[in-house]
Amino acid sequence: MSATRYTYLGPEGTFTEAALRTLPEAATRELVPMVSVPAALDAVRAGEAAAALVPIENSVEGGVTATLDELASGEPLMIYREVVLPIAFALLVRPGTELSEIKTVTGHPVAQPQVRNWLRAHLPDALWESAASNADGARLVQEGRFDAAFAGAFAAATYGLEALVTEIHDAENAETRFVLVGRPARPAAPTGSDKTSVVIWQREDHPGALMELLQEFAVRGVNLMLLQSRPTGAGIGNYCFAIDAEGHVSDRRVGEALMGLKRICQEVRFLGSYPRAVAPEQVRPLRAGTSDAEFTAASDWLARCQDGRAQD
Repeated sequence: MSATRYTYLGPEGTFTEAALRTLPEAATRELVPMVSVPAALDAVRAGEAAAALVPIENSVEGGVTATLDELASGEPLMIYREVVLPIAFALLVRPGTELSEIKTVTGHPVAQPQVRNWLRAHLPDALWESAASNADGARLVQEGRFDAAFAGAFAAATYGLEALVTEIHDAENAETRFVLVGRPARPAAPTGSDKTSVVIWQREDHPGALMELLQEFAVRGVNLMLLQSRPTGAGIGNYCFAIDAEGHVSDRRVGEALMGLKRICQEVRFLGSYPRAVAPEQVRPLRAGTSDAEFTAASDWLARCQDGRAQD
């Protein structure tokens, strides 16, 4: 395995590359762009890279389905950390292009909903065609196949383009969350501000089935941060669920919730426990009754009941 190589959704100039370069270790790694999320993750599975950074969630569009599906299928991988990047688009054009000359535009499919209102107001007649990534859209503009691309302003220099308009976003404070994915290993020690990710498959579909799954978290005071259904490919109505939960697998409340899921689900795929990309002051205190100390005290009390010492 190449311990010094990280892959990412390319080509050069993507938001994914910008997010990857925020990691301190990126300065000492070989950063290799890949044509797709599956290609970036498969390089890790094949031992050609130590890790891959891929987008997993957008604050406007929700979960990135290509990443969720890849993590749910194939040889298991694990998430080791996350990066949250503010997202604002620039309209990249070949030098000298005027706004009135733009007839065709491109960008990643996830970008379109984030600039839809701006397009309607400023380029209502422009035709949109999706690209493999925002940076790939910039490359296509460089080649003359489109008049403009929505991408990060930082991509302009890479592709010999200029940013005709910057800071384009329909939703204020738009963000994309990226995850660093590697081969399965022991999770890092808990930090007190962690997230645990799993994919779960129901044994059978019946009334209240989803509620039963969610109760495993709710009764233990575990807050869910992402819940998204994805088709399994086994027919209409067959879904698995991608879940992000607050806490670490070593926390009693989280560990017991996962054990509960393991008992009642057809399959549970553990995707890792890792530090949250959130400022310490934004971490909410635990609800009463959900700390490890309180779980231990309850276990001790039960043991005394079983031994006839409940009144001790």
